[in-house]
Amino acid sequence: MSYERARELIDAAHAADPKRLPDGRPAELVYADRMETWVARLVPAAPPLLRLAARCQHLERWQVPRSSQPADRAGYHAWRSGLYRRQADRARELLVAAGVPAPEADEVATWVSKTGLARNAGTQALEDAACLTFLEHEIADFAASHAHYEREKFLRILQRTWRKMSPPAREAALSLDLPSAIRDLIREAVAAANP
Repeated sequence: MSYERARELIDAAHAADPKRLPDGRPAELVYADRMETWVARLVPAAPPLLRLAARCQHLERWQVPRSSQPADRAGYHAWRSGLYRRQADRARELLVAAGVPAPEADEVATWVSKTGLARNAGTQALEDAACLTFLEHEIADFAASHAHYEREKFLRILQRTWRKMSPPAREAALSLDLPSAIRDLIREAVAAANP
């Protein structure tokens, strides 16, 4: 019952996202659904706790806009690491409020904060789901809104994404139905990353 209540609290937080998709749904609630779907595909026996963690990936992200940090690379990293900590703390808070035992809430916070990437299975599962969600649903819009980027910059972004993914997630990424230009760019990035 506490897991169900935690899900309700998490989804209520997402529902407050001011950004709406064309169909009126809150963007972060849709993102949470996509994250959970990927976690369930990659980890078929995913426990409820991991599914809840997947739903916390962008928890109240809109409250800390990218513009809150300088536009340079250091500013981006400060913004991103600050988000990880904030989202982890908020996830822990909501889970404890729902009655999830503190040690389990702490584990979710570890995963959401990206602690132990590649060494912690829960953290890696969330990172894989985030990368696949980006590739499946966001990369085309990202490319369109960053049309000023040189091809090499897109390749570097895709290579960094690829390096963060586990082998099963990489396999899933290569099977995605993507526009041919995006698929070709991914294949080029992968080839360069794995000479």
